[in-house]
Amino acid sequence: MITPDANRSRIMRAVKSANTAPELAVRRLLFSLGYRYRLHRKDLPGSPDIVFAGRRKVIFVHGCFWHGHDCKRGARAPKTNAEYWRSKITRNIERDRRNAAALRDQGWRSLTLWECEIGDREKLVTMLRDFLE
Repeated sequence: MITPDANRSRIMRAVKSANTAPELAVRRLLFSLGYRYRLHRKDLPGSPDIVFAGRRKVIFVHGCFWHGHDCKRGARAPKTNAEYWRSKITRNIERDRRNAAALRDQGWRSLTLWECEIGDREKLVTMLRDFLE
């Protein structure tokens, strides 16, 4: 029998930070629209998910829960160890703001796409084209 702590550890180990399903969906869409990009540049603040070096633009694809989005999914309160997770998500939000500011200071523009926005293809195409053109 798996203990609750062991089960939670297994679940948390499975959470990815790169190449997530929403990120892959955005990448496939960008490629189909004719845009070419680089991935996860470690030399830029926040290691952006998608990088357009020639345009000096980057895209972050954030999970609503992990980055504290104000949508229904992002506003869910953790049921266990709630204080730890509230603190963790607050730190993530602050880190995201610092990274965006550092990118701006270096002359980069950034776009944050939220997990909940990925499903509306037409809206997503418009957002991406507006940002990249």
